[in-house]
Amino acid sequence: MKTLPLDGIKVVDLSRVLAGPHCSMTLGDLGAQIIKVERAGTGDDTRGWGPPFAPDGESAYFLSTNRNKLSLAADFNSTADVELLHTLIAEADIVIENFLPGVLARYGLDADRLLARHTALIWCTISGFGPDSARPGYDFVIQAESGWMAITGEPVGDPMKTGVALVDLMAGKDAAISILGALAGRERLSTAADRRIHVTLRASALAALANVAQNTLVSSRDALRWGNAHANLVPYQLFAAADRPFVLAVGADPQWPLAARAFGLNDLADDPSLATNAGRVAQRDRVVTAIRAAVAARSAAQWIAALEQAGVPCGIVRGVQEVLQQAERDGHASARTGIAPQGHGRVRYLPPHLDEHGVLIRNHHWSAFHHVPILPARPA
Repeated sequence: MKTLPLDGIKVVDLSRVLAGPHCSMTLGDLGAQIIKVERAGTGDDTRGWGPPFAPDGESAYFLSTNRNKLSLAADFNSTADVELLHTLIAEADIVIENFLPGVLARYGLDADRLLARHTALIWCTISGFGPDSARPGYDFVIQAESGWMAITGEPVGDPMKTGVALVDLMAGKDAAISILGALAGRERLSTAADRRIHVTLRASALAALANVAQNTLVSSRDALRWGNAHANLVPYQLFAAADRPFVLAVGADPQWPLAARAFGLNDLADDPSLATNAGRVAQRDRVVTAIRAAVAARSAAQWIAALEQAGVPCGIVRGVQEVLQQAERDGHASARTGIAPQGHGRVRYLPPHLDEHGVLIRNHHWSAFHHVPILPARPA
């Protein structure tokens, strides 16, 4: 059985929707004890984000990012419930929340005061636009405002969002990394400000522009939409074989002649002007047109076999169900607990029903975890 590196770490998760819950699930996968505090009556917004819904009524969206947690429904207008939260926070290592500025303070849960009172506590706020903004942060809005949609989609057509809420997921992982850094150096974090973490969806989205951002900064030219092609690499895009599409990813110059010869394009393989990526980018249309004509004659599986034999990176375009059917067979995916964690992560608790553990937590506080059965470890 894997050692869980965050075993014994206590997290009060006041967040909802995706970025915050994804952060806390990441910590829970690594062994942290997560108490998910939800709005009394309705719970996390994503409980209603369906269909599809599982047979027990839980939305697939909620299930995707809430395993390894216990659920407590709390009413912030209730003095008893707020006192309970103070008790849980007093014994916690981490608080995660994504409320708009000032909201929690109105209910007596002021981050600065609690950090001053509890000198080992780490507090992470995830917001859309930062601690001084009252704008709600939603992934779709951030994708629009951070340049993502402007560079996604076909060159001629509407700007396009990504197929999953990647900004939320990136921000959740950024928050988890920041928290893990604070945990690792907690003895050196001497002030409340040191233990106060702010992660914003906008900053995560800007950072994730990576080479696209650097291209623009270096060239002083706006980034373009390339569809399934690459701004900096050729050939590195989608091609249509006789039966289905596949991708070719020539990321290093030695791979180019191997790919060209696999396609029967020996003249291009031997052309010194195409030996470097810069040369191929300059002659993008020539290279891409030749490959398109060649690959249309055979099936994707035949091209994949030839390219893999030559050592050229490539892959079939698969549907999500096709991918997950194989993952389920391999034990890496579950309709109840989602995609299996990597590294030292482990699934220990099913995603909870709303307030499923409320009575236990109210009676036993953090000791509630001792009363909840842990799922058996999956065979290595």
